[in-house]
Amino acid sequence: MYAVVVTGGKQYRVMQGEVLRVEKLDIEAGKDVEFEDVLLIGDGDNITVGAPLISGAKVSATVKGHGRHDKVRIVKFRRRKHHRKQAGHRQHYTEIQITGIAGGSK
Repeated sequence: MYAVVVTGGKQYRVMQGEVLRVEKLDIEAGKDVEFEDVLLIGDGDNITVGAPLISGAKVSATVKGHGRHDKVRIVKFRRRKHHRKQAGHRQHYTEIQITGIAGGSK
């Protein structure tokens, strides 16, 4: 069984037991979180698609920890102008483990 959820402006395909990194959530490590913005639930050949969301559907997860991704280098360079600018960015994330998928009616 799998589901597609929306969090942090991004869509994720999740399955029970899976560990993934999502945009930072303001929840302590070890706490539970529920995602109610479920777009799709699939169970074999039986697929339920929301319009746009499935009402009553929830995906529950446990927060495992927080961290920062690897550094992304940003370089701006203009030739023959003595212009070079460098910067770096490390995006914050929350690592979660999916504990359950509960389906609902359309």
